[in-house]
This record gives sequence, C-alpha cells and structure tokens, in this order.
Amino acid sequence: MGISDSDFNFVRTFIHNRAGIVLEPGKEYLADARLSPLLRQSSFKNLSELVAELRTNSFSPWNSKVVDVLTTNETSFFRDHAPFEALRTYVIPELIAARRCEKRLNIWYAASSTGQEPYSVAMLLAEHIPELATWDVSHLATDISTEALDRARQGRYAQFETNRGLPATYLEKYFDRDGLEWVLKDYIRKAVRFEELNLNKAWPALPSMDIVMMRNVMIYFDLESKRDILGKVAHLLRPDGCLFLGAAETTMHFDERFSQARRDRSGCYRCDMQYKQTG
Repeated sequence: MGISDSDFNFVRTFIHNRAGIVLEPGKEYLADARLSPLLRQSSFKNLSELVAELRTNSFSPWNSKVVDVLTTNETSFFRDHAPFEALRTYVIPELIAARRCEKRLNIWYAASSTGQEPYSVAMLLAEHIPELATWDVSHLATDISTEALDRARQGRYAQFETNRGLPATYLEKYFDRDGLEWVLKDYIRKAVRFEELNLNKAWPALPSMDIVMMRNVMIYFDLESKRDILGKVAHLLRPDGCLFLGAAETTMHFDERFSQARRDRSGCYRCDMQYKQTG
C-alpha cells in the first residue's frame, strides 16, 4: 500500500522544514520508493506508522533516517569534468599567485555526499599541482546526510563507483584494492575533513573561503532558500574567491552580486566586490 495523501503532505512539509528540499506535488511515488525500505529496518508495519512516528516525536532517531533517504546523494568522481578543468587550468593557478605569501587555501564542498567530489579535487591537486604539497590546504566537506558522511570518511568505493568518471591512472595511483572494493590511500583520505551541516539552518563559524563547491544542490531548494544561501556564500568568499554551481544551476535572478568568471561550462562564479560591500 502506497503513501496516503495526508502522509505525503506531511512528509513534504517535514523535509522542507528540516532540509529546505522542495518535494513537488505528484512525487508520491518518489516518497514511497525512498521510505519503504526503512520499514525493513524497523517494526513499523506500514508507511502510516512511520509517518506517525515523525508526527509525534520530534526527537525520534527516524527523523534523520528519513532525511537521509529523501536527500539525493547522486555523485561521481570528476562529475561533469569542466569544473575540474577550470580548477586545474586557471582557478587554482590564479589563487596560487595571489596567495604565494600566505601559502594557504580554504576549499569548502557544501554538499559532499559520499565524498567523490572532494576526493577528486584532492587527487587533482596532488597530480597536477605538486607545489601545494608544501601549502596549508584545507578541504572541508559537509553534508546533511550522516549516512553519506560516514561512507565518505571511509574512502571506500565499489567497482561501479570507481568506474564512473575516475581515470584508470588515478585508480592505480591513489587507491588500494580490498576484495571487491577500492580504498583511497590514507594521505588522500586524511586530507579531507567531513562534517555535518544543514545549508538551510544556521551555519557554524566558517573561515573565509577561496573556493566553494556547491554543485547540484541548489536545484532542490525554493527561491527564498537559494537567495539566503547565496547571500551567506557572498560574505564567506574572499574577494577573488570562486563559487562553483552545477550545470543546471545559476545565480541569475537570485543574487546580482555573482557573475560567471569565464564563459565556459565550468559553473564558476565570482562575487562583484562593489555589490558585496553594499549587499
């Protein structure tokens, strides 16, 4: 038996309030498909009992489990390629020139899922920009899903995950095989720090960022949430810092302070300092 209309409406409100995610009307099938597997992990007889738990217990451990399964964790190594080429060819080289005295870079991956994106950048820097080995490079990766973060910290991936976007040379150089899985070498895995963070709630104190990777997450938020998040990013970025969005995302109509760094497909944006100072 599928999810009822009243339960679906509650779940829509629940996930919007908890994570800012917009679950459109007509997506009952999605809620049913994502939530039903939780029944096998519990004593709930049906989805109505699970939703009843959410309705009556705001501290239930099932609250975070429901957020986890309703959060889209689609990701892959070097996804879309163009952003990583932009990092390699002009973003990182320009930042190195500007930071040569301080020798420090802060990179934030704001929706890191199971870790493929931050690990891709860590490998990219090790492979192409060895100069940064002597720098203090901070890779902070955050996500709302505790389950995804637990997986990311392990740096352990199945064969089908490494087949998606990861060059064979990188697999041989930066991973060790363990049975049917591949495990990142410690120096790459330990370079990235994973923390829980909900983009739609109050953010903890964060250092000024040189690069913010916020790819393929804004599309799930409503207009107000997009404007609020972009406003926070504008104040967090250093004057010559870069924000990366997904291929289907834009700052247009949401925050006039941002504009594309170059006319390419990288999704790289910079914040106009004139607007930033008055925004």
